[in-house]
Amino acid sequence: MTLAKYPALDKMTVAHWGAYCVRDKTQGEVLSDNPEDSAPSLIGTGWLSACLDASVRIQKPAIRKGWLEGDHGEKRCDDSYVEVSWSDAIRYAGDEIARVIDMHGNKFIYGGSYGWASAGRFHHSQSQLRRFLNLTGGYVAARDTYSHAAAEVIFPHILGMSNKQVEEGLTSWPLIAEHCELFLAFGGVSGRTAQIASGGTWDHEVENWLQHGADNGMQTICVSPLKSDLNAVQNTEWLSIRPNTDVALILALSYELIQNNWHDQGFLDQYTSGFSQFKAYVIGHSDGVQKTPEWAATICDVSPSVIHDLAKRLSQSRTMVSVAWGPQRADHGEQVVWAALALACLLGQIGQPGVGFGFGYGSTTPPGRPKRFISWPSVPQGKNKVKDFIPVARLSDMLLSPGQPYTYDGETRIYPDIKLVYWCGGNPFHHHQDLNRLEQAWQQPETVIVHDHSWTATAKRADIVLPATMALEREDIFINRRDPNLVAMRQAVDPFGEAKNDFEILRDLSRHMGFEKAFTDGKTESQWQEEIWNNCRITARENGFSLPVFQDFLAEGRATVPQNAQTRVLLDEFVKDPDQKSLKTESGKISLFSDKIAQLKLSDCPGHPCWIEPVEWLGQALDGALHLISNQPATRLHSQLDNGITSRDSKVKDREVCTLHPARAQDLGVSDDDIIKVFNDRGACLAAVSTCDQMRADCIVLPTGAWLDIQDTTQGRMDVHGNPNMLTVDKGASGLTQGNISHTALVWIEKWTGPLPDVKAFQAPSFTKLGS
Repeated sequence: MTLAKYPALDKMTVAHWGAYCVRDKTQGEVLSDNPEDSAPSLIGTGWLSACLDASVRIQKPAIRKGWLEGDHGEKRCDDSYVEVSWSDAIRYAGDEIARVIDMHGNKFIYGGSYGWASAGRFHHSQSQLRRFLNLTGGYVAARDTYSHAAAEVIFPHILGMSNKQVEEGLTSWPLIAEHCELFLAFGGVSGRTAQIASGGTWDHEVENWLQHGADNGMQTICVSPLKSDLNAVQNTEWLSIRPNTDVALILALSYELIQNNWHDQGFLDQYTSGFSQFKAYVIGHSDGVQKTPEWAATICDVSPSVIHDLAKRLSQSRTMVSVAWGPQRADHGEQVVWAALALACLLGQIGQPGVGFGFGYGSTTPPGRPKRFISWPSVPQGKNKVKDFIPVARLSDMLLSPGQPYTYDGETRIYPDIKLVYWCGGNPFHHHQDLNRLEQAWQQPETVIVHDHSWTATAKRADIVLPATMALEREDIFINRRDPNLVAMRQAVDPFGEAKNDFEILRDLSRHMGFEKAFTDGKTESQWQEEIWNNCRITARENGFSLPVFQDFLAEGRATVPQNAQTRVLLDEFVKDPDQKSLKTESGKISLFSDKIAQLKLSDCPGHPCWIEPVEWLGQALDGALHLISNQPATRLHSQLDNGITSRDSKVKDREVCTLHPARAQDLGVSDDDIIKVFNDRGACLAAVSTCDQMRADCIVLPTGAWLDIQDTTQGRMDVHGNPNMLTVDKGASGLTQGNISHTALVWIEKWTGPLPDVKAFQAPSFTKLGS
């Protein structure tokens, strides 16, 4: 579907990939690009077709046949379903939740709601589910994100700030474009990932700011195995580094700065603590290994002369040291964040306009956005009486190892024994690692309840499946503290089949369980949205401006925060007055050595930034191994809209397309459009081949998000569609952060010569009747 442009803005909706005009379907295209969007996302062109895909949308509530027969999860990953009425589905789900609470307690329920289900403020699956479960007495929750857990945990130790505070305090793009001379981008700054924004976005501006900087003479160096991780603007260079070795490069750059006296000792003395310990490690006094360019060259495959020259350029330029989310999504991922911050401290430019340190530029649209941020109201979730939680990426560990200890952020914790999983607004069989292992773990709970709009891999592995609406099928309000636009999200199409909004489903469950009034607070969906808007009006007045009444807002369709332009400089107040504006770290300064972390005596996370070999990497690989890069695709958001026309048109022979360097493809005897088997000891998948010389020859790129389709083939059980998480490693980044390490994985490939299985990812499961 091509999105035509229309001038009318009276009816709009918003997604994580942008804002769209909504038109009556009798007038042609239902959706069209927001004409004020400077770079509309490709993702949106697949939204409507995914919503209208009757072959995979869930028509009615359904119960897994084996669960009804009492199989205790044995057939949960491969079973047929019995369609039931909504009243029966609510009864089954409500009675099961009550049974688990009565027999075991709320701490035996895991509330899984991880995903970007809606940009709307009210129909936010996670908020709705948390409110419901808290009213039942609580649940085991998840902490941190798959996106940047390593950074989330390490930032409070080294900057005394949360990841949110860092991201929202980042130095703004206009200042970078004006003042920065050298932008050193570990992981790049990609327009592909900048298509999206958690909570939605009105506009896409990252590519424009990069261009403004280039026009002003800014030089940008993309440190990545992929040249495409940086937009094609002038004054750019590509430093083709071996994956997962950024820390070694940073340490060698630090060594050169220290040894040549190119570092800013005054800044280090005044604004940091622990430099002596970090320096002792870098120059080799503490471990006997000097972190020279020659040492780093053998690790990261970058020549010593390039490292030396880069260090000199850094010291002579107004420099921004930036780390994208991707490099820390790896084994020991917290180290690249910490080491890059140390490098920026050595240069002594933190707190100055346009330079210093940054995290997440281009990983989504908002980081560095020069806008006024306002904390808007949302759906109140209540209080969770269960204090237990897990790091979000330790899902399989929890289900497979109840009662076992693990470490996290300085604590030794115990995995809870989960009897019931309630999942609403997400797809763990997309975003989790080692999906064969997750299948095994998924069979352990007594019951799995899922809300979903389509028969995703997670829905096909649930016991009770409750059909939910998609965002295009409901009314809502787009409110994002990092976006100056507030939009009335209008329904574009009718709900599919018997699908209900999450609020409706949970209201019905609350009624069955006896607390409907507490859940709804006596309000309908529209009344809830009006109350949220009225609270927004109060917030606006507190911030010095006014918003229209709710009905006028709906009629207008959009409101905009006045005088919304605002730029920031990360840590500028601290640098201006380190005594009065000290950081919330052990020393009140930027920590280059943390005594608290050192005292934990973790073998995989010592008290200062350091190089630790990943669990898998090319430096210790067998012949033929390739490093797997499972990045964000251009045609969908993670797995969202994979069934849409845009994503499906990008596939070859119905498979996800992987990319190889032409030289490696030739060595392996494969060509464009061939089907290959990608495999390791954890699993295997099929993918189609494309070739590109703008990447390292020892890597393979297989984007994340192809809907999982595990089948028995002539060469064993594998995913036949191209899901890279069949191959990724399911372990924590370290005993401190427990973040996911999806970018740490080695694979092998071979040409597929057997019969090509039909892809069934976009088909509903089989249905049956109980007793048949």
